[in-house]
Amino acid sequence: MTFKRLIGLDNMSAKYRYASDPKFGYMAESKIPDSWVKTTCGYCSVGCGMHIGVKDGCAVSVRGDESHPVNLGKLCPKGLSEHQFLNSPNRATTPILNGQAIGWDAAIDTLVTRFQAVQAQYGPASLGVLSTGQLVTEEFYTLGKLVQLGFKTNNYDGNTTLCMSSAVAGYKRSFGSDGPPGAFADMEVSDVVILIGANIADNHPILCRHLEKNKTKTLIVVDPRITKTAMLADIHLPIKPRGDIALLNGILHILIAENLVNREYIAAHTTGFDAVEAAAAAYTPAHVSDLTGLSTQQLHRVARLFGTARAPMIAWTMGVNHSTQGTETVNAICNLHLAIGKVGVPGASPMSITGQCNAMGTRETGFSSSLPGYRKFESQVDREALARLWNIDAQEIPTKRGHAYPDIIEAILRKEIRALWIIGTNPLVSFPNYDVLTQALGNLDFLVVQDGFHPTPTSAIAHLVLPAAIWGEKEGTYTNSERRVSKVNRAVAAPGLALSDFDIFLKIADSLGVKDKLFPNWVGPIDAFNEWRRVSEGRLCDYSQITYDLLEQQGPTQWPNGSPRLYADGHFSTDSGKATFHAIEAKPFPEQPTREYPFVLNTGRTVEHWHTRTKTGEVPILESLSPRAWLEMNPLDAKRLKLDPHDHVDIISRRGRVTGVDLRVTGIIAPGQVFLPFHWFEFNANQITQSAYDPFSREPNYKQCAVRVERTAL
Repeated sequence: MTFKRLIGLDNMSAKYRYASDPKFGYMAESKIPDSWVKTTCGYCSVGCGMHIGVKDGCAVSVRGDESHPVNLGKLCPKGLSEHQFLNSPNRATTPILNGQAIGWDAAIDTLVTRFQAVQAQYGPASLGVLSTGQLVTEEFYTLGKLVQLGFKTNNYDGNTTLCMSSAVAGYKRSFGSDGPPGAFADMEVSDVVILIGANIADNHPILCRHLEKNKTKTLIVVDPRITKTAMLADIHLPIKPRGDIALLNGILHILIAENLVNREYIAAHTTGFDAVEAAAAAYTPAHVSDLTGLSTQQLHRVARLFGTARAPMIAWTMGVNHSTQGTETVNAICNLHLAIGKVGVPGASPMSITGQCNAMGTRETGFSSSLPGYRKFESQVDREALARLWNIDAQEIPTKRGHAYPDIIEAILRKEIRALWIIGTNPLVSFPNYDVLTQALGNLDFLVVQDGFHPTPTSAIAHLVLPAAIWGEKEGTYTNSERRVSKVNRAVAAPGLALSDFDIFLKIADSLGVKDKLFPNWVGPIDAFNEWRRVSEGRLCDYSQITYDLLEQQGPTQWPNGSPRLYADGHFSTDSGKATFHAIEAKPFPEQPTREYPFVLNTGRTVEHWHTRTKTGEVPILESLSPRAWLEMNPLDAKRLKLDPHDHVDIISRRGRVTGVDLRVTGIIAPGQVFLPFHWFEFNANQITQSAYDPFSREPNYKQCAVRVERTAL
């Protein structure tokens, strides 16, 4: 359609009348906002600033915030259509118990009564809680206190363990604390950027804008697939699956051999280098070439580029984290930066790019894998400090973390956990090895799902469903991958009886009888934020100088105290103040291909969709752009199997089968490998993935399982 300026032509219906907007050109008059509400995107960890356009109490459009330092007004396809899922007909609007709508009083009373009954019979740890990375920070902080100090169970974790816990564990092992040392701005000033297992063009598209500003960089992309990001690279290293540790060790070997390491920095600011140097001796270029499939010339070129760079940067996402050696891969990345003495300086840091919009918020405040403020469960000093801040007995604070997400599922299988509260996540699509999960959930005495949408595959099997407000309907803060805190604001009312997660948590605390003790005089999210500011003061993740007024008036800011980077002074968060080198051995991935299962399956995302499609599946334009899952296969493999493009195929592993997937025959995937996106319940990749986990982080090995491919039977 050719848009014409029709405003003022009274004979035209509202449906076909358009107005000129200086930012977007012409738009339907029915979608011209009465007002714009400033907020932050609720999808990935880039944390783009945006405005929601509101008309007659409804969200009708969005636009990028040109003043926001992360995106400068730009938005990806998901962000540009984000407002559309607010009006989905599949929104959860009323509490539901066993299929029947009920009121909030009955819902809260049922939850508390049933949880307490289970705990009275089987012990406090018989209650498990699974959260998300998409609540506001104030809700994470409130939930952690409610679960650990109110319900007194430490079997509490979130879906962030499924995507970035290996980065957390790796940072802790190398630097003594979680917390990405760098900033997105480093991409603009670094002279060598290495992306490992990070297809940012699909998964974090706005970050490509930062790279585009840097006209002098060398971009190196390490990925088995020729991804969209690899197509932008100056050097693409099409590494064999799980070849990353061998590559990193091989680069270190060359740096040492060619005297490109900074031994003065190593001596002053690190420990453990001698063991790493000895281990790296085995990773000769010839040996690494065999393990990775890369040529020795490629290895030398990349190592020298990194070792001689003024400011090199290594960044990664799920291609590193989704591995039984994810944590150790992060340590190997940190080893390289420590070896050249460049951590936390402009353009040079080991930078984990987190998955969800507020995964950082839960890492800092969430009270699951660590105590709030990056404190340690095992530290009596840390527990006593929190007890003073909270005016409670230090003995009430757990001395160790409870089960991580995968171990909660295993404990349900053993019937040690009998009740489960799932908040803002959809494990029937996202958790590996679908059959194990469904068996576990079938063992529960009571399942509560709290979500903004219903039915989802997970909420459909819940005993109790609690309707939650979502992005656009509540207030708080998000913290993105570069530690930047941004304000999130309410633009429209939640539908029906839906309440914010914060309000639900306070109602539960009141019914449980702990509100006055744990949340005295709390009314809104600002009360949680102000307490969190006091709890974080003096810690690495110090929010004490950040206020709602500052965020609204001056814009998003990074902790601590506006600092863009950590560890620039060479002082780390360990007892000695020194970072730790770790000698890492490259090991084969746990399920190797066989004659029966000859392909190595890789899973991942597509730019149009988000995680389990709970939100993006409700957005028509995104659904139309990517309505079905597909399988990528190399032409040589397709020819051998006598398969043609657009055939429907099944993917089979030792655990299950995904049926009727569209086949894409393409050279972007190497022979012997296949790729399947994981967003669709109808084509659920986790019917075939395996129960294999990183021993440090408990993150699943979603990639590198062995499969075969067959034409779908008619």
